[in-house]
Amino acid sequence: MSNIPETGRTPRVQIRLVVIQVLVLSLLLTLGGRLWYLQIRNGQEYTDEAKNNHVQQVVQPAVRGSILDSRGVPLADNETRLVVSASRTELMKMTDDGKAVLTRLADVLDMKPKDVMDKVRLCDAKTPQPCWNGSPYQPIPVTDEATTQQALQIRERAEDFPGITAEPTAVRRYPAPGLANTAQVLGYLSPVTDDEIAKAQNTDSPYLRSDQVGRSGLERTYDKELRGKAGVTRYEVDNLGRVIGQQRSDDAQPGANVITSIDARVQAVTEYELNQAMKAARKEMDRNTNQHYKADAGAAVVMEAKTGRVIAMASNPTYDPNSWVGGISAKDYAKLTGKKSNFPLLNRAIQAQAAPGSIFKVVSSAAAVNAGYEFDGDYPCPSSYNVGSQVFKNFESRGYGNITIGRALEVSCDTVYYGLAHKEWLKDGGMKPKKDAKNWFYKTAHQFGLGAETGIDLPNEVTGRVPDREWKQKYWEANKDAWCKQGKKGGTYVQQLAYEGCLEGNLMRAGDSVNYSIGQGDTLVTPIQMATIYAAIANGGTLYNPTVGKAVVSPDGKNVRQIAPKSHGRLPMSKKTRDQIDEALAGVATRGSAAWRFGGWPQDKIPMHAKTGTAEVYGKQTTSWFASYTEDYTIVMTISQGGTGSGASGPAVRKIYEAMYGLNPKGEQNLKKALMPQPQVALPTIEPDGSIDAPKIAPYEPPKDPQDEQTLAGPPASPVRRD
Repeated sequence: MSNIPETGRTPRVQIRLVVIQVLVLSLLLTLGGRLWYLQIRNGQEYTDEAKNNHVQQVVQPAVRGSILDSRGVPLADNETRLVVSASRTELMKMTDDGKAVLTRLADVLDMKPKDVMDKVRLCDAKTPQPCWNGSPYQPIPVTDEATTQQALQIRERAEDFPGITAEPTAVRRYPAPGLANTAQVLGYLSPVTDDEIAKAQNTDSPYLRSDQVGRSGLERTYDKELRGKAGVTRYEVDNLGRVIGQQRSDDAQPGANVITSIDARVQAVTEYELNQAMKAARKEMDRNTNQHYKADAGAAVVMEAKTGRVIAMASNPTYDPNSWVGGISAKDYAKLTGKKSNFPLLNRAIQAQAAPGSIFKVVSSAAAVNAGYEFDGDYPCPSSYNVGSQVFKNFESRGYGNITIGRALEVSCDTVYYGLAHKEWLKDGGMKPKKDAKNWFYKTAHQFGLGAETGIDLPNEVTGRVPDREWKQKYWEANKDAWCKQGKKGGTYVQQLAYEGCLEGNLMRAGDSVNYSIGQGDTLVTPIQMATIYAAIANGGTLYNPTVGKAVVSPDGKNVRQIAPKSHGRLPMSKKTRDQIDEALAGVATRGSAAWRFGGWPQDKIPMHAKTGTAEVYGKQTTSWFASYTEDYTIVMTISQGGTGSGASGPAVRKIYEAMYGLNPKGEQNLKKALMPQPQVALPTIEPDGSIDAPKIAPYEPPKDPQDEQTLAGPPASPVRRD
C-alpha cells in the first residue's frame, strides 16, 4: 500500500481534466464551425443541390372514351397501333446523346434521321415544331404507324436500340361508319398547352403534359368526361437525372363514353344529299350573273321536333378528322385553314350566318298577329310595293290580289309583309321613333330566340343578328368614321351606301323595316336557329336547346347520366296562331311554293310542312334555304350561292325524309327500308368489359330513279328571286 500522500496526485488529475476540457471544447468549436460553414456560409449552395434531388412523373395515358351514335355505333373510338417511343433519359446517358441509336432507328422506320431527332427534342420558346412538349422523363412517341416487321426488328435487336420501345398503344380513331364523316360535330384532339395546364392546376380536372384535349365539337364539350384519368408513377431522381427510388404509382382510369342522338345512317344520308345538291346547283346557270351557281358551302340539320335532339348535322366543305391524329402536318393544317379550302373546320350549321330569306316569314307572321293584325284578314298582295322612291318587287313580280297571312306564307307573297311592316314602322314613329314604340317585328324575333345562342352543346356557336334600332345605333357608332371617309355623294354604289351610312346609318328607315320583314337586309341567322324555331312550331311552341349528347356512360356501363332536353322558352304566339301557321306551312308543301317538289308525298300518312327561302346577298349569288317538319322531325338545309330554296335544297331535303321513313319517290312506304321511322328512345347497352354490340352500317346508296337528274336540277333559274 502506497504511502504517497493524497495531495501528491491532485496536480496530475487536474492537468488531465484540463486537457480533456480543451479537447472537448476544440471538438465543439470545430463542429460548430463546420455547421456554420454548411448552413450559413454555403447553405444556399447545398439547398440548391438538394433541390436537384426531386420527383419526376412518368405518365400512362388513360384510354379516351368513345363517342357513339344513338344505337352504339362508334363515331370516335380508339384503335391499337404499334407506337415506337424513345426514352430521352436513356439516350442522354450515351456519349453522343443517342444520335447513333436514333440514326439506326430512322433507318428501320424509313424516316430521315433529322426528323427522328426533331421528334425527341424538347420544346422551348425557340424550338419550332416538331418537338416534345411533355415531361423529359416520359417515353417520347416517334411514330404511331410502325409495322409489325419494324417493331420486331427493334425488339430482336434490343442491344442496338437501348432506350427504344415498340409497344401496342391505343390511338384515337374516327371510323366514319357508313361514310358518315361527322367531322365538325366530333371535333379533334391536340396536345395540351402550358397555359391550359396552369389554368386547370387547381381544378377538379387538372391536365398532365401528356394529355390530348378536345379542340372543337363533342371532343371539346365532353373532354372532361372522355379524358379519364392518367396513371402516374412517381420517381425520385438526382441532379443527373438518375432514378434513385420510386415513391408511388396510380393506375390509369379509362374515360367515359358519350352516347349521342346522332344516327350514323341518317348522318351519312344527310352528308351525301347535301353534297349532291351542291353539285347539282353548280350545273345550273344563274341568269342574274350569267354564271353557274358556285354553291361554295352548305349545311343541314335533322332534329327531333319534340325534344331538340340532333339526329344529323352536316357541314360542307368538310375534312377528315383523322388528319389530326398523332399531330397534324404543317401542309395539312395549311389546307384546312387556307382561304382556298373555304375553311372546312367551320361547323356551318352553328357558325355560318346568312340572311334567311322567306323562311323568316313565320316570325313576321307571328309579329303581325302580335301587333293586332288578324291572321285570316284580307291584305293586298300586289306585284310590287313602293316606299318613297324605292320599289320592292314581289315573288317573280306576281300579284295575288287580297289574301290572308296564311296564304301569303303559302305562296311566299312578299308585298303582304312589306305593307304590314311599313304600317308598324309608321306607328312606331318612323325616322323619329316614339319612346313607347312597340317594335313588334323586332321584339318578336328576339322572342323566337334569334340574335342569341340556342344553347346547343357544341362550342363556338354564333348568335346571328336582329337588326333592330339598338343594333343600328351601335353599328353606326362603330363604323361612322370609316363610312364618312369612304362615302361619296353620286359615287359608286358602295360609295353611295357609305355616304348614306355616314349621314343616317343609325336611323331605322322604312326600307330597312320593309326588307327585314322578309328576312333580308342586315338580318343574320344560323341553320340551327331556324331548325329550333321550326321544331318549336311542330311541337306546339316549346323552344328546346338543341342537344347532341344523349348520355354519359361509365366504361363498364354501370353508371349512366342521361342528358335531358332543356327548354329556353316558348314561341310568342297563341295556340290558335300556332295552328294557323302550321296549316299554312302544310299548304306550302301541298299547294304553295314547295308543292312542285312534293308531288306524290303521302300527306295523309306523314303530313309535311315546309317553307322555301331564297335570300339575296350583295356581291354574291342567292342563298338557298329550305325549312320543313313532320310530326317527328325537323330538317333545315341551306346552300350558299346555291340558287333558290325549292330548286337547290328542296329535293335533297325530301330525299332525307324518304330515307328516314322508307318512302320511294311515289310515296310508297317500306318500313323494312326505313332508317328511322320514329325517334330512337332506348340507349345502347355497354357491357361490363366495355364491349358494345353495335350494328354494322353499310355505306348509303341512294335509290335509283330515272327522274333523279331532273329532280336535282330543277327548273331553269329565274332572273328574279324565286322561293
